[in-house]
Amino acid sequence: MSAERPVRSDRGRSGMFRTKTVEQSIQDTEEPEHSLRRDLSALDLTVFGVGVVIGTGIFVLTGKVAKENAGPAVALAFVLAGIVCGLAALCYAEFASTVPVAGSAYTFSYATLGELPAWIIGWDLILELALGCAVVAVGWSGYIQSLLANAGWHLPGALTGAHGGTFGFDLLAAVLVLVLTAILVAGMKLSSRVTAIVVGVKVTVVLIVIIVGAFFISGSNYQPFVPPSKGTAGGNGLAAPLVQLMFGFTPSNFGVMGIFSAAAVVFFAFIGFDIVATAAEETRNPQRDLPRGILGSLAICTVLYVAVSIVVTGMQKYDKLSTKAPLADAFKDAGHPFWAGLISFGAAVGLTSVCMILLLGQSRVFFAMSRDGLLPRFFSTVHPRFGTPYRSTILLGVVVAVVAGFTSIDVLAELVNIGTLFAFVVVALGVVVLRRTRPDLPRAFRTPFVPYVPVLSVLASLWLMLNLPAETWVRFAVWMVIGVVVYFVYGRRMSRVSQAQRSGPPTV
Repeated sequence: MSAERPVRSDRGRSGMFRTKTVEQSIQDTEEPEHSLRRDLSALDLTVFGVGVVIGTGIFVLTGKVAKENAGPAVALAFVLAGIVCGLAALCYAEFASTVPVAGSAYTFSYATLGELPAWIIGWDLILELALGCAVVAVGWSGYIQSLLANAGWHLPGALTGAHGGTFGFDLLAAVLVLVLTAILVAGMKLSSRVTAIVVGVKVTVVLIVIIVGAFFISGSNYQPFVPPSKGTAGGNGLAAPLVQLMFGFTPSNFGVMGIFSAAAVVFFAFIGFDIVATAAEETRNPQRDLPRGILGSLAICTVLYVAVSIVVTGMQKYDKLSTKAPLADAFKDAGHPFWAGLISFGAAVGLTSVCMILLLGQSRVFFAMSRDGLLPRFFSTVHPRFGTPYRSTILLGVVVAVVAGFTSIDVLAELVNIGTLFAFVVVALGVVVLRRTRPDLPRAFRTPFVPYVPVLSVLASLWLMLNLPAETWVRFAVWMVIGVVVYFVYGRRMSRVSQAQRSGPPTV
């Protein structure tokens, strides 16, 4: 066992808003028992980013949003959403290259905003990534059950999950999570290789959709490219968007405003690029490779999303698109069931990489919080052979497997969205704060036009958060309150920064 080393903090700040210095965060990565193995390159990080972003969104969301919100102009909505994510990605790139430590937004917050804000964002990320993985696993199970049914194989009803209020356990979803957990425990290089294979299959299927689908485009389907505006009734009570309850503003579909409404929806198809930052500590050259991985994966995904949306709205009139499987159904409508089946297979395969990378991100955030003492230090020990945080990975894998087995995806997905946007806000604010408090830090990548880019990122994220239902805000607030209670009961007292302050002057 290595000796515990006191953790330095800023001398002028104490209590809930004490910060942990960037130097100490980096120094903690050198402790033998709590040090992750550096195996990843810029290409690995880009593959991770593409692997988690390209999921059900590209196979489902394109048709749904085109039919209900924007028509063929959904392509412009993807461009707008990509710009919003790009603003956040620039902030993540600066932070990840300056503080190349596991934990992503949690670690960044600890260095800038203080311990309690860091705890809150870490608690938020644990919820976001756990529920996100559970939702994806359930979606994957649905695809596999459909493919098995086509082959004449059927699982017992009690093992296919909860449907229509009936009780059931989703065996396939739980097994997927447990298998991916085992792969993550076995090492980052193995995980990256599995992910690369899966992402290769998924991107190939997407490219097939774009290339083959281009031959079935009819120019008349693009008329009108921006359909006439239509008002919406909005929701009632807590089901209504928060912006509607606060300001009486009811979003509209189609027209110019419909493009902005659609952007708020398709934004969630981009969620995941920020997870690249959680692998900072396992990257060979984080100062160079992290910005490349974050920005590169986002750029690739934006191009693919725009291209697919242009093809699918050209193949079939937007008001006739399916909202469940628009790409596959568009090829069926064109008389090509083979391509439709291939797309369904690609969607099922692609979801495995999404699930794996969400598990990866969650375990790294949990590991970083544990190493700082805000969660039990027992979970921050790395495997002596594989160099992975195996205890936290196994714990979280089992929990997510149970949640995936019993979960219903309808409500949980929106909690994932609000958690991600909250992290975007914190990271953007952190860039501005760290520029002022630590202008001396070497920055391999610098966010351009500070503070304007971070401010725009905050405003864009807040606007999208306001478009979420009020009941989502209530559930999110309840989870945050639970987190604050846990912090005051355990984290505040056991924090290594807190213990160092009580033991005497900071150790250099």
